Amino acid sequence: MSESGTSTKTVKVVIAGINGRMGRTGAQAVFSNPEFELVGAFGSASAPYVGADVRSILGMADAANAGILVSNDFSESVARCKPDVLLDVTRAEVAVANAKRALEQGIRPVIGTSGISAESLKELSDLSAKLKIGAMLVPNFSVGAVLMMEFARQAACIFQNVEVVEMHHTKKVDAPSGTAMHTLQMMSESGSNFNPQIVKEKELMPGARGAKNDANIRVHSLRLPGLISHQEVLFGSDGELLKVTHDSFNTSCFTKGILLALKAVCDLDHLVVGLDGILMKSVVPLGAK
Repeated sequence: MSESGTSTKTVKVVIAGINGRMGRTGAQAVFSNPEFELVGAFGSASAPYVGADVRSILGMADAANAGILVSNDFSESVARCKPDVLLDVTRAEVAVANAKRALEQGIRPVIGTSGISAESLKELSDLSAKLKIGAMLVPNFSVGAVLMMEFARQAACIFQNVEVVEMHHTKKVDAPSGTAMHTLQMMSESGSNFNPQIVKEKELMPGARGAKNDANIRVHSLRLPGLISHQEVLFGSDGELLKVTHDSFNTSCFTKGILLALKAVCDLDHLVVGLDGILMKSVVPLGAK
């Protein structure tokens, strides 16, 4: 892929975590768009799908036409398929290790995994900047969720009192979610004096009021069957309540964001966190001519 982004060459993609919900969604997204080509996939040595064909995993009609077999060897996989971009939707610790190896081999990683520590993020950022190879960490591939975070950031410049409620399925390990953490960061950067104390609170059960970040914004994490991915940012003021809400009902909402990230990372020479900066560049402000 051309550094200038002017080339029409197909972006070659390899996926880590192909058998998970996000891995399957990523593969289907790549297969659906002629600007991208899925050239490889890999997972851990113990994964039952290693050696299987990607089309078979996805239940595609042409599954009999085997062509992309899942490997358990990162080095072998990238050496054979020579990808431009790595889409990693594994666990945090695995994704960080994979991203480092990808950068060192000139491959641009797009990480769609939450729970990555600030220390690991800095290591990836420093390595990306040193090698001048683009990388992305995307807490949420949903374009609607990106807009929700941007609207919350704007509202945080005006409202002092705000709390976040994020709700996910019971298989989600990290709490708060990566989306909630990114939302908190975006709002905190507005520099507002959030949630000034009016009364001295007393928690009758530890944690009843949720966790809070350095900017004094509280976040509450719910994990229940029937939920997929949902978030509310609530702003309170005298006589009114503003809710900024986003709901994901299935993984198809991530397709557009995945393809956007896979394309955008090819024009970067450093690490970018979130789709917001990239997506907002194409938005014309109200009143602009």
